Amino acid sequence: MTEQIHSADLPVELPIFPLTGVLLLPHAQLPLNIFEPRYLAMTEDALAKGRYIGMIQPQEAAEENNQENPGVYKTGCAGRIISFSESGGGRFLITLLGVCRFQITEELGLVKGYRRVRANYESFIGDLKANDENLPGRDERLKTVQSYLALKNINADWSSIENAPDEPLVNSLAMMCPFAPSEKQALLECSGLQERSTLLMSLMNMAVHDKHEGPATQTH
Repeated sequence: MTEQIHSADLPVELPIFPLTGVLLLPHAQLPLNIFEPRYLAMTEDALAKGRYIGMIQPQEAAEENNQENPGVYKTGCAGRIISFSESGGGRFLITLLGVCRFQITEELGLVKGYRRVRANYESFIGDLKANDENLPGRDERLKTVQSYLALKNINADWSSIENAPDEPLVNSLAMMCPFAPSEKQALLECSGLQERSTLLMSLMNMAVHDKHEGPATQTH
């Protein structure tokens, strides 16, 4: 992270941006193209008030019932705007840096059409510290990543993957890979890097295994 952020810096009242299948993790960066009027207003307000936006996923069943303001998961990640530019057509291009996960304790009233929550960071204060942990089994992990990327036809700079420290590698893969929303949420809610890496490898291995095994044959 470019600057030390303390727990006292984290906003209690946090605007949220619900996006299905979009994951933000601490210390990782997420580029966003903002174009809806309510989220343009949210971005402008965030730039004026600390630059924080909470990324969170709608709950899938709730999203079907209320497409305008669906129910959301209780856990998200607060990100701070670290770059901002205006593009043609009244759009904003921003990049969020993941700072700390949070739990929603209360949803507040709408402001200019966008949603706000009261956020509690207590369970995730450890997110504020960089994680230099070296995870075991790196060679096997890289083999799994290589098989999964090939399966999904995802082009990646393999030399960058090989040389990336464990935390940026695990978090970047968790964010970029096309997992189901519920799987993305499970990755977000992992207690730490080791647990997230283990779940990430399990999801990748299941995808590769299912592809190789093919659909199960049913008999009647």
